[in-house]
Amino acid sequence: MKAVYAAAVNNDNPLSALAVGDMPDPEPRPYWSKISVKAVTVNHHDLWSLRGVGLAAEQTPMILGTDAAGILDEDIPVRHGLKAGSEVVLYTFVGTDGAGVMPGERRTILSEKYAGTMADRTQVPSANVFAKPSNLTMVEAAALGTSWLTAYSLVFTAAGVKPGDTILVQGAGGGVSTAAIQLAHAAGLEVFVTSRSADKREKALALGADAAFETGARLPRKVDAVIESVGAATWSHSVKSVRPGGTIAICGATTGDQPGAELTRVFFQDIRVQGNTMGSREDFARLLRFVEHADLHPVVDSTFDGLESAPEAFARVVGGDIFGKVAISL
Repeated sequence: MKAVYAAAVNNDNPLSALAVGDMPDPEPRPYWSKISVKAVTVNHHDLWSLRGVGLAAEQTPMILGTDAAGILDEDIPVRHGLKAGSEVVLYTFVGTDGAGVMPGERRTILSEKYAGTMADRTQVPSANVFAKPSNLTMVEAAALGTSWLTAYSLVFTAAGVKPGDTILVQGAGGGVSTAAIQLAHAAGLEVFVTSRSADKREKALALGADAAFETGARLPRKVDAVIESVGAATWSHSVKSVRPGGTIAICGATTGDQPGAELTRVFFQDIRVQGNTMGSREDFARLLRFVEHADLHPVVDSTFDGLESAPEAFARVVGGDIFGKVAISL
């Protein structure tokens, strides 16, 4: 089968480690299910894998991809309604509860230990297969497993906000940020966003943000929680923008992971800093119901046709000037 994979790891030039070619079909595993993949998205996790972060050189070649939408190849008798031909989306964590693997196995993300989703066919624990929300296209649904799950968990679990609260979303452009804006707006939150780009600020307002500011700008008032994925470039602003007793929910550090911690401000104002890596299987199930009920649609920056277009799709993500997700349609 055709697949997109890390042929090697290269921290200095990750795209040089990317390859597209034939790879073996997944070997059948008890309590796992095969899916014919119809769409995937490119995530920063894929780029980190190419750099050798979380993926050792001796593990290559490794099929990349942490999320997908596709067609279920076979019935799952214990999952009501999931039959061969069903349109499905995938939950990416393996080993969280022993489903499909040995009890106590360390939690990993697809493409770290087990082959990822960027292939004609992929295989995941049967418990990780969910019906695709009926309101979404395959390309839109492919965005749910990583960025949207992360955003859902950040807003509703890590930040712990409720309708009527105010949140700040730093860096309104990436997949997590655009998802957080839409989810928070749909849940009745007031949403502030920041971006260096006037165009992205306008697009964020169109998604449902209540106000958009230049990165680092003083806000009209402090917020109940900050959704932080940028890291060093916005950390100080996040600490200064959250109210005493508020929360900074962080899922990434694309501009660097060693900012000044500003510990005095953090402890003196009782600020809670909560890390987050995507979310639980239960969070994913709730996200899917929310997306369908509220008729939310992930923002897709661009869609590339066929796995052979993966180098161009990855290059677009590396370039950074995107709004929403970069997808590959099969």
